Amino acid sequence: MESTDYGAIARSAGLERVGSRPSFFRYVKYVWERRQFALTLAQFRIQSANEQNRLGLAWVIIRPILTAVVYGVIFGVVLQTAPKAPGAPAFIPFLIVGVFIFEFFSDAFTDGSKSIIRSAQLVKSLSFPRILLPIAVVAQGFFELIPILAVMLAIVLLAGETISVAWLMLIPILMLMTLFNLGVAFIAARITVHFRDFTQIVPFITRLFFYSTGIFFSLEEYLVDKPEWMLFVARLNPVHDYIALARGVLIENSPIVPMHWIVAIVGAVVFFIFGFIYFWKAEEQYGRD
Repeated sequence: MESTDYGAIARSAGLERVGSRPSFFRYVKYVWERRQFALTLAQFRIQSANEQNRLGLAWVIIRPILTAVVYGVIFGVVLQTAPKAPGAPAFIPFLIVGVFIFEFFSDAFTDGSKSIIRSAQLVKSLSFPRILLPIAVVAQGFFELIPILAVMLAIVLLAGETISVAWLMLIPILMLMTLFNLGVAFIAARITVHFRDFTQIVPFITRLFFYSTGIFFSLEEYLVDKPEWMLFVARLNPVHDYIALARGVLIENSPIVPMHWIVAIVGAVVFFIFGFIYFWKAEEQYGRD
C-alpha cells in the first residue's frame, strides 16, 4: 500500500507547517504587516507594569531621576568624579544625559533577553513572527523615553544650558540608538532561549557597559594620560558614542569627534541587520520545549 505524502499535498495547496520558518523576505513582510501588534503590546505593558503603583506612570520618570540622584551624590559629591578639566561640561546635565540615555539601552538589553521566555504561553498558542516580542520591548522603552526626554531637557535648561538648533540632532541620534537596541534585543532574546542562564549574566554585562561608558565621568579626561589606543577602544562602544553625541548637541563644552558618528551609524546598522538575521534563523525553535 502506497503511503500518502501529506507534506507534498500541503505544499502544493500553499499550506505551511505550523511553526515553520518562512523565507527571509517573507518574514520581513510578516513582521511589517503585524507591526501594530508589537506597538499595542508595548503600550499594554507600560500600563500593566505601573497600574499597581500609587504614582502609576509617574514612575517611568521618577526611576531614572532617583538613579541620577544616587549616582550624583556618590560619584559627584563623595568620590568627586565630575569632569574637572578647564572648560569641562557642567556635571549635572552631563550626568543626567548619561543616566537617562543609558537607561534606554539597559532596559532594551535586560528585558529583550527575557522577551521570548516571558511570553512562552503566547508563543505556543498564537502564530506570529516571534521577533515582534523583542520589538515590543524596545518600543516600550522608546515610549517611556519620550516623557523622560522632556524631563531631561528641562533639567539641562535649568542647569544653564541654552536651547539651540543643534538640539534637533537628538532625533537622529536616538533613531540610531533604537536600531542598535533592537539588534541587541534580538541577539539577547535568541541566546536566552538556547541558554536560560544567560539572564543571570545580563546584569554583569550591563554593569560592565555602565562603568565603561562614562556615565558619571569623562572617558576623554580620564584616559588623557593613557595610550591613545585605550581611548580608541573605549569609543568603539556604541553606547558610549550615543551618549557622547547626545551630550555634544545638548551640553556646552562636550566635543563630538567624527569617530562618534562613525561608530554610532555602523553599530546601529550592523547590530540591527545581524540581530534580525540571527533571530530569524532560529524562528522554528521558539516556543518548543
